Amino acid sequence: MLHWHGYTWTGNGAELARESERRPTSPDFPTSLLPPMRTGDWLLKPAKRIAETFHDATKAVEWMVNQYEPFRPPTDVIPLESRTTDAHNLLPRGVDVQWGEWLGGVRFLTIGVICCPNRHVGHPCPTHRTRAGGSA
Repeated sequence: MLHWHGYTWTGNGAELARESERRPTSPDFPTSLLPPMRTGDWLLKPAKRIAETFHDATKAVEWMVNQYEPFRPPTDVIPLESRTTDAHNLLPRGVDVQWGEWLGGVRFLTIGVICCPNRHVGHPCPTHRTRAGGSA
């Protein structure tokens, strides 16, 4: 059954240039705190990286807004209403939603809600891997 996992990352935006560890082919990928290059590859990260799991897309969008609000700039480049409208439209159709925002200076914020199962990657659900005795 379709559900969604929420992920966040906040850090020095320059670290995003370390693309090799953001790809699942890298031995550093599972332990790297950096967000993956492809949104669906979040599902390959250990289950403990999941911030929240949702069985209702509306709740997932509410979570994204709650994660974003403390960092929301006074003038949104992409209005929050547009972000939420798009997320409400895309998530139930099985499309991942990831928001990124420069926080001033060198800090960058990523908030993602990833569809599981994912139509773009064939990764198993991270919570099922954990229950089946796989890596957590």
